[in-house]
Amino acid sequence: MDEIKIEVLENDFKLKIISEAVSVLMDPGVRIKNEGALNLIADSGGSIDKSLSVARIPEKVVFDAVATAPDVFYLYDLEGKPVVTYGGDNIHFDPGSTAIFYLDTKTGKHRQPVTQDLINFVKIVETLPQIDAQSTALIPSDVPEGMGDWYRLYLALNFMKKPVITGAFGIDTWWVMKEMLSAVSGGDLELASKPIAVFDVCPSPPLLWSNLTCQNLMDCARTGIPAELVSMPLAGATAPVTLAGAVVQHAAESLSGIVIHQLTNPGAPVIWGGSPSIFDMKNGTTPMGAAGTWLIDAAYVEIGKSLNIPTHVYMGMSDAKIIDAQCGFESMGGALAAALTGANMISGAGMLDFESCQSIEKLVIDAEIIGLAKRFVHGIQKRDDPIGMDLIREMGHHSGYLSNPHTRKWYKDEFYIPSEIIDRGSYDSWDLSGARSVVERASSRVEHLINSYQAPVLDEGIRSELKKIAETEASRFGLQSLPFTYNPIEMQSNTIVG
Repeated sequence: MDEIKIEVLENDFKLKIISEAVSVLMDPGVRIKNEGALNLIADSGGSIDKSLSVARIPEKVVFDAVATAPDVFYLYDLEGKPVVTYGGDNIHFDPGSTAIFYLDTKTGKHRQPVTQDLINFVKIVETLPQIDAQSTALIPSDVPEGMGDWYRLYLALNFMKKPVITGAFGIDTWWVMKEMLSAVSGGDLELASKPIAVFDVCPSPPLLWSNLTCQNLMDCARTGIPAELVSMPLAGATAPVTLAGAVVQHAAESLSGIVIHQLTNPGAPVIWGGSPSIFDMKNGTTPMGAAGTWLIDAAYVEIGKSLNIPTHVYMGMSDAKIIDAQCGFESMGGALAAALTGANMISGAGMLDFESCQSIEKLVIDAEIIGLAKRFVHGIQKRDDPIGMDLIREMGHHSGYLSNPHTRKWYKDEFYIPSEIIDRGSYDSWDLSGARSVVERASSRVEHLINSYQAPVLDEGIRSELKKIAETEASRFGLQSLPFTYNPIEMQSNTIVG
């Protein structure tokens, strides 16, 4: 059977949302602070008010751009193998990105992350089969702020084999990061033909592309590096309070990004993504674990799929500040809902506190949630024909199915077998093993996974080139050395900090 899916919009509703989003791009139009992008739109037949930096984009331009965007592409690991399929209903998971806080293992408090935290995080992601891609998940505080983007990519590239979801907060920074990716891939052409990274690019609500994000978007298109549009309307604050109205704004912002991207380089890979939210009127916050947020996400994924564009969503995270019951039900609910939409990349594993904090213990717990969600979406398969009648007749009234070869053949495919993080033993066995909480079991699993980590095989010349790029850039910030530089001992170190 096909994968299990949910849909929250009827087809006519989707068409109406798309129609209104296209109309919004003509009136009031979209603000674009990048002259190159404005010129591209003007040359294609759009109308530009340069005094206001507003572009009005005709329907034909919009749908011509949608038509040239690829409906499927792949991300590759550092061995050149395709491991992520962007397109259709293929689902994959990665951790959330750019957390400014880290849940300290020892104190249980939020603190600023440092280099070793991100190294540990990358190592753990490499060891978790449920998680399909890396992300530059933490912003280390032990380097100057202006070099944080390329530095965390530098760390990831030294320890990862899986592809990575990343992003830049500077125009020049983007090119440093692209240089690192090209070095690892074997050159610009190889990076474009077998991309190992995706760059997030975020319009600002409502209906604004800054010079920085617009330039990042166009640079991705020119070089063939996949760009992930991350529109973030806040229902009731920077977007209409109705969920459907927020989806219209998301679609308008995303379609404007598709236009800019495809006018720059038709056929370049681009992703219909986002991180919208409702606005909590009581607390003035942006809850990612709210049902309204999940519904906006599910709806915009359906819009992207109806346009045949690969999709992404931020779900499977929690607004809780620690790993508690709220953390569990919000993370499970979001991850399962996202998987049921068929979103191609689902970001958020490990995240707490409105996308601002990462927890390495939550990451390994979320891996089990992801495993359960993937198994549920896979549904019930017809393994035999007859389905069960012949086996039931063979066994009759005997209950010895456990030793039957049929059970041994199929149980690993039929069941999701979790790690020891999930307790399914008796009360007595749980009590005798220390009566540990899920957080305590997760902490033990973190130590086990760090100890089992194996560094990727990366050519020493490539490592040296990465180090040279990093040290050259660091010198611009007055640093004579970095908190991390490659050495073989560090690559296999089992150090866990905080």
